[in-house]
Formats: sequence, C-alpha cells, structure tokens
Amino acid sequence: MPIAELQVYSVEEADVTGGVCVVRCVGGVARAGQVYAVGELRLGLRRIERYGRTVGSFDAGHVAKVHLTGAVVALLSRGQVLTSVPPDGHSLEELEEWLATGPPLGDEPHPRALLGLAAGWMRDELVPEPVRLRWGRVALAAAYRCARAEGTDGPARGAEPAAVRGYLIREFGPDRGGDPAALCRELLALIDLTPGQAAEEARTWRDLPRPRIVHLRTVKILIARMALVRPYLTDGDPVAEAVDAWSAVRPGLP
Repeated sequence: MPIAELQVYSVEEADVTGGVCVVRCVGGVARAGQVYAVGELRLGLRRIERYGRTVGSFDAGHVAKVHLTGAVVALLSRGQVLTSVPPDGHSLEELEEWLATGPPLGDEPHPRALLGLAAGWMRDELVPEPVRLRWGRVALAAAYRCARAEGTDGPARGAEPAAVRGYLIREFGPDRGGDPAALCRELLALIDLTPGQAAEEARTWRDLPRPRIVHLRTVKILIARMALVRPYLTDGDPVAEAVDAWSAVRPGLP
C-alpha cells in the first residue's frame, strides 16, 4: 500500500485529545483509520470532511479538513508533513488484551484497517500456526466490529465474520478453528427466505429491483461459506440437510 503524506495548512482546533486540521494530501491516499507519525509520536486520522461531507478517503492534490487524535495536534505547524505508518503499531498481545477487556489503546485501529492487518497475518503460512490462530481471533472480532460500525444488517451482517470463521475451520480443523455446525446455524438464521422462495425469485432475478438482487447475492455468499465447512457436518443432521438444500439452490442465484 503506498505511503500517504499530508501537509498541514492550518490547525483549526486542538486540545489534549486531538484536534481538527486543514491539510493537503501530497502523496498516496489518505483514509479514515490510518495512523500518522510525527517523529516518535502518533496521530490517528479519525474523520475526513470535504465540502461539508464526511468521506472515507482523499488522494494526492486534494485538500480536506481532518479530525485527528493525539495531543501533538496542538504543536503542528503550517507546512509540516505527516507520514502514514502501517496499522501494526500495536503488538498482538496489546490487541488481544484490548479486544478482551476494552482498555484504552493509544492509536485505536479503525475496524477495517484492523481486519486487513489481522487477516493478513492469519493467512501468512510462514507464521507459526498458533500465532495465525490468535490473529484469526483478532480478525474475527474486527469483522464483527466492521459490521457494527458500517451498519450492515440481515444476511450482509454475517458475510465477513463467516469468511474468517470458515477460513479458520478449513485451515485448522473444527477442533482448533471453530464449530462448523454453530457457524451454519448462525448463517441459516440470517437468511430470511426458504430455499424454495429463493429458487422462485432466482428464476426472474434480472427483473428484480437492484436491492433485491444484492440481497440474493449476499445469500449466495452465505451459502458458499456454509458449503466450505459442510465436510465437517454429519450426514443426516438437520443442519447438514439444510446446508445441502441451500447448496442445491445456489447455482441459480445471481
């Protein structure tokens, strides 16, 4: 990921918790959730405003008002350049403790940045398996935080957490990676259709409103997550039968 750089135009507000600055992006892409370095100190980029609207990012050559955390904001000066640093400024142990008990964390990772970081370590086959499993639990917690922070609901709420859980079960088995039956039960509970109803809608899905098409595609993703762990379910079990029924419908969904 390219390093982002912000040049300070002015400090609009500042106190011991952070402040608001007008900045110009002079390199890379600035995104909410990034951490920026000022010498050995760190600033968290919490919110970006452009033309009176909150946006998720802005790129080189553009100006924005940014909300930053960190007392050092009050010491920033016009022309000073802030450089983004990787979101892995916290140890795995710190993140585990934070997720478990909720203590203050100096540069609290944005859920999306934390998910990307943790998922990367989880999938790194050069990392010892016990450590990958620990990163997987952090990734799962971050996935749930993303769903809450981004306001997803219904089947979409379970898509990203299911991807992490399915990966852990597939890679490390049900003993260490999680309970495949529990995962399937949770995903089945998120689907607000029967297989028959979904199959009926799928026959004419091109004529459906876009939100409904997106809904059916999300259901299709959840079916794929369940199919990933189906080999660990016992034939004849009601959960396995439900997964099989949905798997039969999946090819016809958009």
